[in-house]
Amino acid sequence: MTLTTQQVYFDDVHEGDEIPLLRKACTLQQLVMWAGASGDFYQIHFDPDFARGVGLDGVIVHGGLKHAFLGQLLHEWIAPGGSIRRFGCQFRGMDYPNQELLCRGVVTRTYEEHGQALVDLDVWIENSAGVRTTPGSATVVLPRR
Repeated sequence: MTLTTQQVYFDDVHEGDEIPLLRKACTLQQLVMWAGASGDFYQIHFDPDFARGVGLDGVIVHGGLKHAFLGQLLHEWIAPGGSIRRFGCQFRGMDYPNQELLCRGVVTRTYEEHGQALVDLDVWIENSAGVRTTPGSATVVLPRR
């Protein structure tokens, strides 16, 4: 894991800063476990024959799991003293098990509002070909020094 374990402070964050990336590679077992935990049992996420039968190249990673990965990216960057104010993403491409996924983010704005130190970010997941399959955005609250 490449994420920092030290608190990030608002005073040290600037527009254009990249946050530490998070590397993920789902296994089929993890997809089955996510299906059980989330209740998303659509077979395209764990049955290779079914997935190919509906025209896919194989089993694909759940969108909800990719959303959770980006949430983990944000949480680990801002912890323990920060909080996520707003966060969302879109599913624009398919990702596959045993493929390295890079969860990334860049600061797009820093500002204060109602006494809170806020940071806007673009976040995304890109696959091993460098394609952004899961773009998103977030606003986090960071502590001051």
